[in-house]
Order: sequence, then C-alpha cells, then structure tokens
Amino acid sequence: MGFFDFLSRGLKKTRSNLVVQIDGISGKLTPDTLEELEEILILSDVGVKTAGHICEKLVQRVGRRELDSGELRRELRDIIAELLSPDQGLDLSRPPAVILVVGVNGVGKTTTIGKLTHYLMENGKTVLMGAADTFRAAASEQLEVWAQRCGCQIIRHQEGADPAAVVFDAITAGKARKADVIICDTAGRLHNKKNLMDELAKIDRVISREAPESSREVLLVLDATTGQNGLAQAREFAQACGVTGVVLTKLDGTAKGGVVIGIKDQLGLPIKFVGVGEQIDDLKPFSAEDFATALLFDEEQDQ
Repeated sequence: MGFFDFLSRGLKKTRSNLVVQIDGISGKLTPDTLEELEEILILSDVGVKTAGHICEKLVQRVGRRELDSGELRRELRDIIAELLSPDQGLDLSRPPAVILVVGVNGVGKTTTIGKLTHYLMENGKTVLMGAADTFRAAASEQLEVWAQRCGCQIIRHQEGADPAAVVFDAITAGKARKADVIICDTAGRLHNKKNLMDELAKIDRVISREAPESSREVLLVLDATTGQNGLAQAREFAQACGVTGVVLTKLDGTAKGGVVIGIKDQLGLPIKFVGVGEQIDDLKPFSAEDFATALLFDEEQDQ
C-alpha cells in the first residue's frame, strides 16, 4: 500500500466531515462564506488561529473571485501542504543516534517504539531499545515483547529503577555494540506535572553528557483522537524537553485529523511519522503533500 492510500484510509473520518461541508460552500468568497469556512476548519480541530491563517492565505491567493467546490478544495490543499512543509525525516547522521520517546499515558508510546524499530530495521539500521519507563507496571515487559518481535536488543532494569540510569546503560551498551540507533522509552507523564518533567530534563542531561556527538531526536507521541488537547500537550512538552518532532497515532480513529496542521503552524513542530492501524508496519514517515491531498480528496491524482 502506497503512503497516499495509507493516509487516505486513516483520514477517512476527517475527510468525510470536511469535504461534505466545504462542498456546501460555493460562489464568491464573501465575509460570510469565509466565516463559514473558518468554522468548518475549527470543527475539524485545525484550531482557531490556524483556521484564520488558512482563510487569510486563501484570500491572498484568489481574492474574492468565484470558486466552485473543486477549485476551493484544490486551493485549500495547496495552502495546507505549504503550511506543513518541508517534510523532515529523522536525523540519524551521527551514530549511535539517540531517540527519546515522550508523551502522556495512553497515546501508544510503547507500540510506537516497536513500530519505529521495525521501520528502522527494515531500512538496514541496527537498533537497541532502552526501557526507561520504570514507573508503570509491566512497561518494560511490554517493550521487551516488542524487542523480541523485532529482533533487537533491549536494556532494562527493575521496576522503580532510576530512568536516567537505564538511559545511561542503554547508551553505554549502544556504543559498545555499535548500534546505529538507541530508542529510549519514558514514563507516560502528565504534561502539567513538574516533577515528572524534571525527570525528563535529568534524562536529557545524561544523553548530553554520555552521547555529545550523537544525533538526537525527542519524539512526542500524540493521540490524534484527543484533538486540541494534543496541541496543548505538544506545547508543554516542547517547552520542557526540546521536542524535535511529533508522531501522531490513531489517525484512523478520529475525525479530528486537522490537529496535525495546527501543531505545525502554531508550534513549528514537524510531524515525522503517522500511525494508522495496529499492524507492525502501520507507521510511516510523514508527507505534507500526501497528507493535504488525502485530507481533501479520495484519490491521489489532482481533481
């Protein structure tokens, strides 16, 4: 399955709601129709500010001339693709690259790590996991199941151990075993808990000290079904631990896929991967052009 088809499947609920309403707007872009369009975008969880930005750009591009529904969707697709660009992949240029995976409980961090490991190994990388979520019961065991499934090595301590110590050992082992990538899990911490954010900062210091030359990514996993609450989480995590990119999960279970646009527009955080479904290969690198097209059209070719 190509990436567009993958995205199209995941965005079906969002697209169904969005397209029916957009196609109800026709004629000249008047203040009333622009207000209606802005409301439609907000209800798709694009966010108030971003919906305003999109409408402003639309007026800049086409003025007040008359548009049919197909023309309107094409213009919106181009604007959204521009807002989401450029595509940014993982920086793995200086091994062992260290990827710290963060996010609140229930967003799918452990599963995302397993799928990301599978993706990297399919692309020829050697991966070592670090089970630094030592607070949640059975978290390390769940990650070890993924390690066995993917065929990679894992470093884990007992439940309740110091997460920073796990990261330290994972980096030490990754260097010794010449791993290309070290992926470290973290506890599902609430974004308004200062002590838990402090723990992330401690882990960050360990990485800086033990792997100063390594490429580093801090990936925030967000559940697409949370909509604007996901944007609030992204804002808090970005301030606390230097998030370099977002992995959006459960895109197939929501009509709120527009949150992707708001995260990039308002926070400047690139969407690096999206997850659709439960299969091990249901995690793909993000494409702004494909996302914008799948959001507004059923088929990949220009409509």
